[in-house]
Amino acid sequence: MSTGAVIAIVAAAVVLAVIVVIAGRAASRKRRAVRRDNADELRQQARSRSIQAESARASADEQAAQAKRAQAEAEERAAQARVGNAAAEQRAAEAEQMTEDARTQHDRARAEDPDMSDAPQDEAVGIDRER
Repeated sequence: MSTGAVIAIVAAAVVLAVIVVIAGRAASRKRRAVRRDNADELRQQARSRSIQAESARASADEQAAQAKRAQAEAEERAAQARVGNAAAEQRAAEAEQMTEDARTQHDRARAEDPDMSDAPQDEAVGIDRER
């Protein structure tokens, strides 16, 4: 082989090596660009999900606050009902006491009245007639 042929083969090998290196770098850049695009897309999806999660969290917080207000209102109504029941029971006890006092007065009146019989049924009939 002549010197020119060896030089041509070496030159071709160098050119081929340069082409392989350039092609490798281009492929590497392309892979990086694809991975970068994929990463950007994943970041965008993550942002979107973060926004959705924040919205869901805010909605849940609002619902919890409404439930807490409703619970407080229900407790207030229950407290008012207990007060009302206590007042009604007090009035019922007072009415019972007044009824007992009235019976006692009727018994005394019956005992004092010479024209009344001692039978409570007669007094009940008289009271019914007055109504």
